[in-house]
Amino acid sequence: MRKNKDISFFYSLRVFLLVAQYSLLITFLASCSSVRIKTSDLPVSEKTNTVASWYGPKFHGRPTASGEIFDMYAMTCAHKEYPFGTRLKVTNMENNRSAECVVNDRGPFVKGRDIDLSYAVANEIGVIGPGMTSVLLETKGRDDSYIRPVKVQTSEMKGPFAIQVGAFTESINAIQLKVALRQKYANVYVQETEVNGENYYRVRVGNYQDYNTALSVAEKLGQEGYQALLLRADVEI
Repeated sequence: MRKNKDISFFYSLRVFLLVAQYSLLITFLASCSSVRIKTSDLPVSEKTNTVASWYGPKFHGRPTASGEIFDMYAMTCAHKEYPFGTRLKVTNMENNRSAECVVNDRGPFVKGRDIDLSYAVANEIGVIGPGMTSVLLETKGRDDSYIRPVKVQTSEMKGPFAIQVGAFTESINAIQLKVALRQKYANVYVQETEVNGENYYRVRVGNYQDYNTALSVAEKLGQEGYQALLLRADVEI
């Protein structure tokens, strides 16, 4: 009888430990799955007063600087400096209406303005009518899915190297990306080539003789959210 009680006790203890371990595992996995932001990559939390404008139909359906297709009905915005994926709370100082949006484009390239709101955001906070207004910007973190790994398409260590950030069939899209990149990077140019009878306009940064220098710039571009491809400067793709 004593032996049966001991077996029953140890069996109950084993079940208890297994349940405890399982509960801890579930808790751990749940906490991991909810972590979407890398705190080391977040922009410094700050509040900034600036002038906002908006953009819509003219750019609807075109590629943004991040590579996403601009949707005027999505809650997005273009900013001169914040990394792509930065979440901003925008408050109209005239009526105190607020909305949150995600930076996925560069602009506006007009002195005195730092942010261009999509039609949806501008409509939400009452900017459509006046076209421009004073706003308060508050950073609310960053979606780290916008961080892009660098792709390397060369095994050589001797330059010159270039970093390709985009390739388009319409020159206007390449020019817009070049203007955006030139806010921060030197030696940005558009290289035109013909592939199967169709013209392509490739936006590149460079050229670099040193591989490590080129890789460092490419990694910086990837952290900002650009699609960076490191390759020999004389390679056509």
